[in-house]
Amino acid sequence: MNTKKTRSNTWRRVAGACLTVALGTSLAACAPADEGRVTLDFFQFKPEAVTEFQALVAEFETRNPDVDVVINAVPDPDTAIRTLLVKGKTPDVLTLNGNGNFADLAASCVFADLSAFPSASRVKPEVQDILNSLGTCHGSETNGLPFANNASAILYNPDIFAEYNVEVPSTWDELIAAAETFKDNGVAPFHLTLKDAWTVLPTYVNLAGNLKPAGFFEDIRSASWNPQTGTHGFAADGTEAAEKLKQLFGYRQPGADSDGYNDGNAAFAAGKSAMYLQGSFAIPAIRAANPEARIASFPYPTTNDPAETTLVTGVDVTLAMGRDTKHPKEAAAFIEFLMSSEAMKKYAEAQSALVPLKDTGSTTDPALAGVQDIFEEGRVIGYFDHQIPTSIPFTAMLQQFMLDGDTAAFLDRADREFAKAAARTSTKKGE
Repeated sequence: MNTKKTRSNTWRRVAGACLTVALGTSLAACAPADEGRVTLDFFQFKPEAVTEFQALVAEFETRNPDVDVVINAVPDPDTAIRTLLVKGKTPDVLTLNGNGNFADLAASCVFADLSAFPSASRVKPEVQDILNSLGTCHGSETNGLPFANNASAILYNPDIFAEYNVEVPSTWDELIAAAETFKDNGVAPFHLTLKDAWTVLPTYVNLAGNLKPAGFFEDIRSASWNPQTGTHGFAADGTEAAEKLKQLFGYRQPGADSDGYNDGNAAFAAGKSAMYLQGSFAIPAIRAANPEARIASFPYPTTNDPAETTLVTGVDVTLAMGRDTKHPKEAAAFIEFLMSSEAMKKYAEAQSALVPLKDTGSTTDPALAGVQDIFEEGRVIGYFDHQIPTSIPFTAMLQQFMLDGDTAAFLDRADREFAKAAARTSTKKGE
């Protein structure tokens, strides 16, 4: 007898019956009177959103007085969740970043299939596709629902743009022309940071993601791929993205090598640069440094054809449910509560996030107005680096590339690292 399949079918039937109750109704309406109190283990990975989730949990508990939700927030969530899974202690409900790590866990079938949940049909399909394309159980389930999306865009100071009569760029040449105008007037075009290796990624994922050919990752992530025989590769297809990355980081200010992410946020908040090559995820930190900071945004124009511009967006917060939770009814109801328009909009406003639902409307944060239309149109792609195996030290490679400027060496190493990853994949399949 397949115990997991039976248990999965059970929670589907129970959760489905319960979720026909209106979201504003207490779970007591569909729970036996003698069932007693239920405690849900809620794994919450995002430290900067603790306050928002505490408020949402309190509201859910008020509506459902027989349910206690215990928030488990830890400093190193990636390590913590893997430790819990190894011990067979999968939380009832989880928030995780929708990246490659989440995909690896989903593919191991530790999370429930949420495709039958009412809220699943309300998610923007292009956003769900980005998440599911990274990996799911059996390659066919929906193991996470998007709760909040970020936007990897260019942030800018509209007052500085207005002072120098610079229009918001919609092409690559216009972006470079804007940078030159600011430079000629003694204004830093960008405040760039190199101390923290990952801060190069937001720019690269836009360039590489938009400029890579179709089928790029399908090819280089296949077993036994190598740059000599593969159709695609970094040396073959990645020169334009690498050179444009180097061109943008050529505008770095003195001391950029020793400036980290926090330094960049503080500098942009203080109006020390016209633009900032970070995404919406930096907005709360910028406002924390200066609540009056002037912030607007626009999608990266990676080519000279505005019609080719897409927004790189990731599922910043993904909701998942333990496959073998002992409380499927309550866990499902909690997820549906979090996926409600009311809960999502509260979170999005507080965390400067995009709402991934079809029926909830746009965020009202003015800093995101410049990317809202392209997001609503569905002209989006996922993060390039989410497709990169964790065994490859890609952020460190990008940082080194920006320090030494050796394009050929960077592309050659990227190919060699993917070839090693492909060889390991081939070996595992052959065992």
